Amino acid sequence: QMELVQYGGGLVQPGGSLRLSCSASGPNFSKYAMGWLRQAPGKERESVAIISASGASTKYADSVKGRFTISRTNGNNMVYLQMNDLTPGDTAVYYCAQSNLPWTTGNFDYWGQGTQVTVSS
Repeated sequence: QMELVQYGGGLVQPGGSLRLSCSASGPNFSKYAMGWLRQAPGKERESVAIISASGASTKYADSVKGRFTISRTNGNNMVYLQMNDLTPGDTAVYYCAQSNLPWTTGNFDYWGQGTQVTVSS
């Protein structure tokens, strides 16, 4: 079973930046799409960013497009989410997730433990 462990998160001011990291264990990491999703209290979970197995393709939620960047380094089984120009609307628990397919538009099979991101002055 794939295990995903997240690092990062915390409190930042509006306009600030934060980087989340996700370390994946298990076989064939480079064959599967990865994603970052988030959920705020009282709101539904939403897909923030998705990256294909090779890293060649990405998809972003409209609310974060131009501000967030998802990337991966398959050599060491890492996935990252760089978050810039953060707003209070970005406050949520962020989850790293892995698909069993090379590409997905939002369906994932394995999940990290979640990381709180709070944007507030």
